[in-house]
Order: sequence, then structure tokens, then C-alpha cells
Amino acid sequence: MNVAILNMKTIIKYLVLVLILTICVASARIFYPDTKTSNIELETKITYINSSKYIEEVLPDISGKKILDLDNKKSKLSNILNVELPMMNALVVENKIYEDEEEIIENKESPDIELAKTDVKTQEIKEHNIQAKYNTQIGTTRIKNETDKEINQDMLNFDSISKNKEVIIFHTHTCESYTATPNFNYEMTGTYRTTDLNYTVARVGDELNTHLLKYGFNVYHDKTYHDYPAYSGSYGRSQQTVEEILKNKMKSDIIIDLHRDAIGSDANYTPSVQIEDEVAAQLMLVIGTDGGGLEHPNWINNLSYAVKLQEKANELYPNLFRPIILRNSRYNQHLASGAIIVEVGATGNTMEQCLVSMKYLAKIISEVNK
Repeated sequence: MNVAILNMKTIIKYLVLVLILTICVASARIFYPDTKTSNIELETKITYINSSKYIEEVLPDISGKKILDLDNKKSKLSNILNVELPMMNALVVENKIYEDEEEIIENKESPDIELAKTDVKTQEIKEHNIQAKYNTQIGTTRIKNETDKEINQDMLNFDSISKNKEVIIFHTHTCESYTATPNFNYEMTGTYRTTDLNYTVARVGDELNTHLLKYGFNVYHDKTYHDYPAYSGSYGRSQQTVEEILKNKMKSDIIIDLHRDAIGSDANYTPSVQIEDEVAAQLMLVIGTDGGGLEHPNWINNLSYAVKLQEKANELYPNLFRPIILRNSRYNQHLASGAIIVEVGATGNTMEQCLVSMKYLAKIISEVNK
């Protein structure tokens, strides 16, 4: 009888131990994710959840269009899924995140390239283009002034334009891409967007970098992703990047935020010019002001630099530039006296056409820098 009681006590003791172990294992699975669920996977899930807050917001692109339709919630959700979520999916590959890419080249030997010639014939290609609109003209420079600020020749300060040889290139919308070609064929991870920087405006920035080196510039080209995993907030993230560069890596008055025009969403819009036997994507300068309420003491200097660039472009390569756009948004241009946005082509342009444009843009910058 005592043996039976002893065995029963032993059995109960083991049952209690097994129950405790079972509870511990279950708790560990709840509070400590399985090792297969990496931090990156968890961060991605959180990003998906947080991105829902953008569904009720308006996300303006650089052309002033609206990515989201306020009157159509279904449209808003669809756009968010098309623009942001595919980019998040592409970011997570083999449980690691692509690291930010950046490059500084301090007047090093650059590869043999053909520099831009002057005294060449330039003609705008009208097909698949949009008629340029402007409401102000200063000298030969046409400006589409979308603010309530009055601008004229007398207010411009050309003496503020730096003659140093340092240039910073970065991309607020790093993933903007173009119409694919056999030489630049890629898989989109968004509407004319990709995470592969060999096919985005970052590649165009590389080309500008290379040509500027030939003219004796020191260039810092930053290729940090700022527009994903979330598109909204891109300018806040790129501001942090540029501030860090200015503080720790390069002091420069010339800061170029290189974009692709987002006005078109298909191959039907290809703003281009014919320069001799080459086709180059048209360029457009966008300058911000303090009209949106943010402090921006540099905006007149920024505009002065843009006008100077456009005057030289009109002299050397007429119609290469579309009219300057002056806006109320600041676009981080308060960070330097020569801060500008350069929009290179549109979705219908090819990478080849945009690379050609950089040859001529570098020539223009070098001439203004003299």
C-alpha cells in the first residue's frame, strides 16, 4: 500500500514537472519569436502596419501631382500598395537589408570619357513632349513661378554662387527609374521604380560624378535609399543625410538633388532634345522658397544659381532645360546657397538619354564655376 502511494506521488511529481515545462515552452514561443523570424522580418511587418497611416494622407511628388486621391479611398490604398509595399518586399532579401551606398571621389583619375562639345546644334524633340509653361522671364531664363513672390533680375545675387570645386550629389527619391532598354533592362519593384541602383537616378548621378571629375571637381555622391521602405518622409530622411555629409564629410555650397520627373507614369512622355547625333533627356530645375512657412534664407541664392545655370545652358545647348519651377516647398535647399533639384527626363526617357544629359550638365556647371 505504501509502495502504491509512493508511486502515485512520484507520478504526480513528474506530471507537474511536465506541465511546468510545457508552460515554459509555450511562453517562450509567445514572448521570444522563433529564430527564423529575424529582426528584419519583424521590422518589415511593423513598416507594413505603419504605412497604413499614409492612406489618409496626400503624398505630393516632385511635379506637384498627387499620388493619392483624397476623394477615393480605394484609389489611395491601391496607390500605397503599388508604390510602397512592393518596395518593402524588395528590400528584404535573404534576411538582410541592403546597406546604404555612398561614394566620395576626390579628384581621382576618372575613366576616359568623351567630354561635351560646344558650338553644336541643339533641337527640341516635340513628339511625346509637353509644351513648356512659364509666367516669368529673367533674361533668357523662363520661370514657372508657382508662388506669390515677385521675382526680378535686381533681386538675384550672382555673387553668392560659389567658385569652389566641391559638389555633393544625392537622391531624395533614390529608386526612381526609366523606361527599360536592352542595355538597361530591369524588373520594376514599383511603378517606374526599382531597388537596383544600376537602373535608377543613382546611376545617372554616377555619370554626372564621372564627368565632373574630368573638370577638376571633388564629388561626394551619396546613394542612400530615402524613398523606401516608405515613400512618405523622403525629404526628412534626405535632409539628415545631407546634414551628416556637410558636418563630417564634405563642405560644399553646390548640392544637387537628382530626380526623375514624376509627371508621367508611362512611356508616352519623353522630354528630349537632339544634340548633334545624340538624344538627351531634357532637364528641369526646381527651386523652393519659404512660402510654405519653413525658414529658408537661401532661396534667393538658390534661384540665382539656377538662373545662372539656365542662362549658360541656353547659350550652349538651347532647349536642354525646361523652365525653372519655383515652389513654396523648401526641398532641403536651406542647407546651402547653391542647393538645387535637377529633374532628369521622365518615365518615358531611357537611361541612355539621361546619361547623355549628364555630359552636358557637367559642362554647364564647369562653365558657371569659372
